[in-house]
Amino acid sequence: MVFKKATFHGKQPGIEAVSVDHASLERAVAGALATAGGIDASDVEVTAEGDDIVLTGTVGTADEIERATAVARGVQGVGSVRNRILLG
Repeated sequence: MVFKKATFHGKQPGIEAVSVDHASLERAVAGALATAGGIDASDVEVTAEGDDIVLTGTVGTADEIERATAVARGVQGVGSVRNRILLG
């Protein structure tokens, strides 16, 4: 009996994975929102889905909604931002 090295169509199988620490990314965005001027982010929730950030919650003005998006986009590691913040 002959044992061959495991291959896939003649090539070594490879695992391509990018590990994103969701909790760290969420903390980084939440911290940036908390310290940024021009926004009261106390009622904003940050959720990471891969490198995408989802913002939910409420703020007082439309300018704060736009500011939250800009601040979140500026955090290193953020791929895209989906802003679902409402006026409250």
